[in-house]
Amino acid sequence: MSLVELIAQADERGLAASGLACLDRCVPLLGGDDELLRPLWASLAPGAGPGDWADRLEQVRGKLDGAADAAEDEAVTLARRMLAATPADRGAAEIRVWADACSVASLRIHRMLDPVDDDASSVDARREGRTDGMSPLVAAELRRQVTVLELLAGHGAGGLRPALEVSTEGRRVLRAVVSRRARGRG
Repeated sequence: MSLVELIAQADERGLAASGLACLDRCVPLLGGDDELLRPLWASLAPGAGPGDWADRLEQVRGKLDGAADAAEDEAVTLARRMLAATPADRGAAEIRVWADACSVASLRIHRMLDPVDDDASSVDARREGRTDGMSPLVAAELRRQVTVLELLAGHGAGGLRPALEVSTEGRRVLRAVVSRRARGRG
């Protein structure tokens, strides 16, 4: 099943986790630490109150609320937009639109940061299942996005911890890529 189809079939928790996982993997671009989004993950667990997501989202935004640098590259700008666009109500219809946009943005970010060229003209082809000639970093990100959605679809709230682990692995990879890129510039 393609990523587009998985997003279309996901429930609210799956969509929130999917978008959050994309954002979580891009935290290295925002200068956030590895625990920054942990409170938002916790708000997806059973027993979390209806206002937990919104409250914790504001806390996260407050920690990362810095003025955008005019010299900021496109990858950082896309990551900032993912955070800025996060809906305060995770049960709202906007969560599907946000999760879909996060998927696209995260794949675009990985494509920009991958030193190997990707043969596709856009990430849309990748999300629809056309994977020939895909660059390694984009391929890994696509796999992670599919895995997160499958975990939540197959295990409900029980899929949150493994989804977080998948996201953590991806964040470590992107942190290494960002670090290597910074060394190359400096």
